[in-house]
Amino acid sequence: MKFIVSSSYLLKQLQVLGGIINNNNTLPILDNFLFSLDKKSLTVSASDLETTISSKLEVESTEKGMICVPARLLLETLKTFPEQPLTFTVEDNNTIEISSNHGKYALAYAGGEEFPNAVELKDPSSTVVQGDVLATAISKTIFASGNDDLRPVMSGVFFQFSTDNLVFVATDAHKLVKYTRDDISASQTAEFIMPKKPLTLLKSILAGSEDDVVIEYNESNAKFIFENTEMVCRLIDGKYPNYEAVIPKENPNKLVIDRNQFLNSVRRVSIFSSKTTHQIRLKIAGAELNISAEDIDYSNKAEERLTCDYQGDDMQIGFNSRFLTEMLNNLTSDEVSLEMSLPNRAGILTPVDGLDEGETVTMLVMPVMLNN
Repeated sequence: MKFIVSSSYLLKQLQVLGGIINNNNTLPILDNFLFSLDKKSLTVSASDLETTISSKLEVESTEKGMICVPARLLLETLKTFPEQPLTFTVEDNNTIEISSNHGKYALAYAGGEEFPNAVELKDPSSTVVQGDVLATAISKTIFASGNDDLRPVMSGVFFQFSTDNLVFVATDAHKLVKYTRDDISASQTAEFIMPKKPLTLLKSILAGSEDDVVIEYNESNAKFIFENTEMVCRLIDGKYPNYEAVIPKENPNKLVIDRNQFLNSVRRVSIFSSKTTHQIRLKIAGAELNISAEDIDYSNKAEERLTCDYQGDDMQIGFNSRFLTEMLNNLTSDEVSLEMSLPNRAGILTPVDGLDEGETVTMLVMPVMLNN
């Protein structure tokens, strides 16, 4: 088989696909890209067994064939070329030769039939979401998912589709994020848990994309189809915890504050907090918010006073500064609202402005016990 393709076009596509390849694969064949040529269409696939992603590229050719090419070697070679046409020719001695304007490079290849096949979804349900909306939903939630191998269901993002809206949830038991789109709905109700790795890849591919993404899913797998790319991945098995039960409904104490000011203050004060608990204390009275931290072991302490808009009883509540910083960083609004009921109940952080129509973000952060 033989085909001609632009070097930068090929590199751009392969770099996207290469994100799925593990550094240490149990199956050596997974260190390769699968090239399937069908005349002018070249389908390139990469897999880690859990997830398979493939893209269709336009090439110049009149032939057909299927081979596996070493991914790392090919990517490193392509990165060094300026934009030019490259000719790929499969030789008899089990090598594939790449010819550029100035040279020839030969790589050993493996047979294409060894490469694992992507899962075919049997009678899936489907939903259509705009690429950028999906990328936003992922980036707003994925940071809150857990890394605990003992609780695999919490290590992904929960997709909850209904005929009213789409909901995306992630939690690690300390923090929780619920992202809702009321302007998009599915044809029927469905729930599944998506693993982190394929979502991270989707987030980077789809950021800013206005193309529609078709999401097909059944009990065990989900498939994302957009432009010239398809991605199939295995879902996390298990039942997602009832997250609605942990979101406190009655929160009479409400604080509204400039997000940047709050974030910078928390960042500064947290430098002086205990390195084990990362605990900071919020003391709210009237229109004043007092943020303080202390590391008793090293006699370090810091305190800042901010003005805020507060309605409710005077209170003191402790938070892990890392979680608070992560959440404030993830919001894009100018002002945020922090709603609380008691010092031992979760605080609810929401953006006051800067949301699209039909978009809601609810972030929940568990308090830490203050030792007075």
